[in-house]
Amino acid sequence: MLARHQDPIAAIATAPGRGAVGIVRVSGHGLLPLVQALTGRTLAPRHATYGPFLGADGLPIDQGLALYFPAPHSYTGEDVLELQAHGGPVVLQLLLARCLQVAGEGVLPGLRLAEPGEFTERAFLNDKLDLAQAEAVADLIDASTEAAARSAARSLSGTFSTHITALRDRLIELRMLVEATLDFPEEEIDFLEKADARGRLDRLALQLAAVLDTAQQGALLREGLKVVIAGQPNAGKSSLLNALAGAELAIVTPIPGTTRDKVSETLQIEGVPIHIIDTAGLRPDEEAGDEVERIGIARSWGAIAEADAVLLLHDLTRCDDPAYVAADRAIESRLPERQRQRLVHVFNKADAAPAGCADMALAALAALSEDSRGLALSAKTHAGLQTLRETLLVLAGWHASPEGVFIARTRHLKALRQAQHHLAQARGWAAQADTALDLLAEELRLAHDALGAITGAYTPDDLLGDIFTRFCIGK
Repeated sequence: MLARHQDPIAAIATAPGRGAVGIVRVSGHGLLPLVQALTGRTLAPRHATYGPFLGADGLPIDQGLALYFPAPHSYTGEDVLELQAHGGPVVLQLLLARCLQVAGEGVLPGLRLAEPGEFTERAFLNDKLDLAQAEAVADLIDASTEAAARSAARSLSGTFSTHITALRDRLIELRMLVEATLDFPEEEIDFLEKADARGRLDRLALQLAAVLDTAQQGALLREGLKVVIAGQPNAGKSSLLNALAGAELAIVTPIPGTTRDKVSETLQIEGVPIHIIDTAGLRPDEEAGDEVERIGIARSWGAIAEADAVLLLHDLTRCDDPAYVAADRAIESRLPERQRQRLVHVFNKADAAPAGCADMALAALAALSEDSRGLALSAKTHAGLQTLRETLLVLAGWHASPEGVFIARTRHLKALRQAQHHLAQARGWAAQADTALDLLAEELRLAHDALGAITGAYTPDDLLGDIFTRFCIGK
C-alpha cells in the first residue's frame, strides 16, 4: 500500500450543481476529533443525527444530517464521516473548506482532497470490495440503460466475482495435484488417469466458456454498439435515424446535402445501448456542392472507420437509375474490410418504390454473396423497422436475456480469453501420451493468474491507477 493511502481524505460526494441534498465525505483513521469539531457533539455510530455544522466562529454553516461509520464497518473500511447538507455548491464548498481548516489546526493532520475514485480504491485495498465489484460501482453510476444498471448491480453484489472465484478454486485443485506429482516423481502414479485430470480440464474449459459468453453479453450492455448510417444524399438516412429514435432529431428535406455533420443518438433495444450516427451523404467522386459539404463527407468516412457496424442505405425509388446503382457500388467498395464484415444493406423507401423493386434488389444482393445482410423498409411508414432492430442485435452478438447477465469490461474479456488460451494449452499437454507435467503446471498457473487479475488478486499498481482515476471525485 502506498504512503498516500494512509492520508485521511475528503471530497464532495454528490454531482456538481444545485440539488436538494449534497454530501461531503471524509475517510481516514481517528476521525472522532474532527466529528466533535464539526458537529459539536459525539455521534452514535451508524445513526443519522440532525444538527448544525459549525464554522470557525462557532456559528452554523448549515443544518443537516451527520453520520459516523467507525472502521472497519464502513464503505472504505476506515472511519467515515458523511455530512448531508443542503445541496447548494457554495454550502458544500464551505463545508469542505471547514473540514480542511479543522484538520490544519492539528485535529486531523494530513487531511487532503480525495483523488478521483480514491474512496472506492480504499474499499478495494481494505478488502471491502474486490476489483470487479469496485469497477461495477462506476458502471452502475454510468449505466445508460435499465438493463445495464441491473447488470452492474449484479456485479457489485458479487455475482461475477463468485463465478471467477469458483473457476480459480477448481484451478487450484488441479495445480495442487499436478505440482504434488512433480514433487514426488518416485511415486509411480498415473496422475492423469487416477485424478481424472483430463476430465477436470474439459469441464473447467466448458465452465470458463460459459462465463466468457455471459461476460461478453455484459460488456455489450456496458459499451453498446456504434452504428453508422451511410449512403448517398437523399437516401433517407436522417429519416431512418428519426424513425429509430422516435423523435425528430435530424432535419429532413428533399434538398441534397441537408445533413452537413454527424448527428448521434443512443437507443436501447432489449436493454442493449445502440449508438446510432447519421452522417452526411457520400459521393463516390468526392465532388460536393461546397466546402462545408466536403468537410461533412470527410467526417462521414471518419465515423465509418470507427463504427462497429454500418447501415448502407439505398434509395429504392432510384433502383432503375444505373448511375445511382453504380455510385452505391463504388461507395461500398471503399468501405474498410472490417466494416464490410458487419455491413447491412438497407433498401429504403419501399413504400414509394416501383413494384418488385425491393425483391429484385434483395435477390441481386443474395446472388453476390451468401453472407450479405439486406432488408427492405420504409423509414416513412416504419414498415420493416422491427426487422432492422432485430438485425442490429444480431450484429451486436446479443443472444441473452438481460436477467442474469453481469456487467463486464474489455479488460475482463481479455483476461478470460487469456485464461481460455492457457487452458487450451494445458489440455494439449494433458492429451499427450508422455505428458510434460512441468509444462502443464505452468499453463495452469498462467490461467490462474489471468483469472486473478479480474478480481484484483494479481493486479499491477499502474492498472489500479488507470481504473480508479476514471471514477468521479467523491466515489
